[in-house]
Amino acid sequence: MCKSRREDADMGVLSSGKTLGMGVLKVRLGVGLRPGGGAAEFPKIVDELEAEGVDSLWLSEVVYGGNVDPMIGMAHALARTTKLKVGTGVSVLPGRHPVLVAKQLATLAGLAPKRVLPVFGLRPARRDEWNLFPVPEGRRAAVFDESLRLLRLLLTEDNVSFDGEFFQVDGVSLAERPARPLDIWVGGSAPAALRRVGRLADGWLGSFVTPEQAKLHVETIKAAAAEAGREVEEDHYGLSLAVAPDGIPPALAKAAADRAPGVDPADLVAGSWDDARRLLDGYLDAGLSKFVLRPAGSTSWDEFLAKFLPLAEALHN
Repeated sequence: MCKSRREDADMGVLSSGKTLGMGVLKVRLGVGLRPGGGAAEFPKIVDELEAEGVDSLWLSEVVYGGNVDPMIGMAHALARTTKLKVGTGVSVLPGRHPVLVAKQLATLAGLAPKRVLPVFGLRPARRDEWNLFPVPEGRRAAVFDESLRLLRLLLTEDNVSFDGEFFQVDGVSLAERPARPLDIWVGGSAPAALRRVGRLADGWLGSFVTPEQAKLHVETIKAAAAEAGREVEEDHYGLSLAVAPDGIPPALAKAAADRAPGVDPADLVAGSWDDARRLLDGYLDAGLSKFVLRPAGSTSWDEFLAKFLPLAEALHN
């Protein structure tokens, strides 16, 4: 089955040249797992993605239900592959100690160099999971900011001392740090989240935003980065897009409406593969170049992948 799809689609990487200014951005397309996709089918999915040459696999932080834990899933996927990159799309940082997270990432990066793609968010998408990541009341954003600062120090410095409001370390080292510094991306679309990307992160992975909104978000991030005296690379803007070829399920439509009140869900979620292409073209024009497509609705994994690969080929040059 994988062989026949490869004959049709060559590889599941979008690598079209998106011209921006004087440079050319490489477009990359990865896949996310279906909500509730559990451990039983995970090895098969990983093996298929590796065989097809797909660029990356992304694992979301959903605790309740059958979803694969992002860090454990990353370790398993990286161990059974040699080319596939694996990311968290997204994982919650506030409520975890950044020293422990840094140790996990450094270990993964040592085992699979250049294939670990961490993306962090403020809180779980599901409200009933918020209490699983406890922080002082009203201070979640402040904890997030401080966690990102300490996380970066631990992944880039040999000896770290840090005296923050929430975390303190004195002369600690992870011993083995990634030979190539990990890019730390952040999700979210609220104004404060976008400013956080500009101040503290290396990239942005959004979701449930229209192409027009995405363009404005990129501008907000760039302005915040400039104000902080730093720069987010032009090809470090991306988006996670749900694809529901059989129509947008009511639960997903509600989630989209909750995230973007007053916006037609069809402008936030792809209700067909034609819609996926239309939205991707819009996001490309908005300055985005990294995408995660995740199956939604009743489509099977095999059906999803069979359509994903030709789409990748169509945008590959």
